[in-house]
Amino acid sequence: MVLCVLFITRLNFHARGMSQQMPGWFVTPGALTLRWYHGNLTRHAAEALLLSNGCDGSYLLRDSNERTGLYSLSVRAKDSVKHFHVEYTGYSFKFGFNEFSSLKDFVKHFANQPLIGSETGTLIVLKHPYPRKVEEPSIYESVRVHTAMQTGRTENDLVPTAPSLGTKEGYLTKQGGLVKTWKTRWFTLHRNELKYFKDQMSPEPIRILDLTECSAVQFDYSQERVNCFCLVFPFRTFYLCAKTGVEADEWIKILRWKLSQIRKQLDQGEGTIRSRSFIFK
Repeated sequence: MVLCVLFITRLNFHARGMSQQMPGWFVTPGALTLRWYHGNLTRHAAEALLLSNGCDGSYLLRDSNERTGLYSLSVRAKDSVKHFHVEYTGYSFKFGFNEFSSLKDFVKHFANQPLIGSETGTLIVLKHPYPRKVEEPSIYESVRVHTAMQTGRTENDLVPTAPSLGTKEGYLTKQGGLVKTWKTRWFTLHRNELKYFKDQMSPEPIRILDLTECSAVQFDYSQERVNCFCLVFPFRTFYLCAKTGVEADEWIKILRWKLSQIRKQLDQGEGTIRSRSFIFK
């Protein structure tokens, strides 16, 4: 891995009559840049890049939208992407349990392929920095067919949609359906599917739950266990328990976010259908 030196300066815009600062670090013209720093790349775009074009252990650094001086290290772990905070204090970089006095030391740490572990128990070796710039072919296809498939539609019918990525994985303890015993299973959340496996090494899932059929996700206090939550489906309610309350809260938050995104897409679809029926009345 080639180490690149990034010249960092805090640039105050008061000199230009502005009251805001450049978020994070500012790369001056002519300075060598950190090739795996992706600037204001969004969480969604980072996940799409790493899942579609990266591999296990691929990672990139990007701005966090939470506050100035906070960055996100996005890392692919098999079929999910995990996000970790990197903080720049103005004097040093804080990542995990380590603090680096210079960017050179921070980059050198990554050159030695560090091993990091998350609260879910996943261990990830950071192997492959994902570059901001990649070579692209300058090849375009010619249009041979071009015709409108519908009539009467307006720009209001152009509703951009994209699948909600928001991935997560980890071990959870699940209650059985017929026999009410509890067993630890490996869960993965990807797009609108929640899969669970016998363990992390199992190639095929035991079951795939379609979240478009899920009506609610909530904490559950009916079981004689702590850190439990449930997913309500028409055919069954699934009871799951995490190791810690923090982990259970993370699962609930991302699952609820998934359900909200699914409902938005359904509402947009119904709104489009209603508008079409109004046009053709």
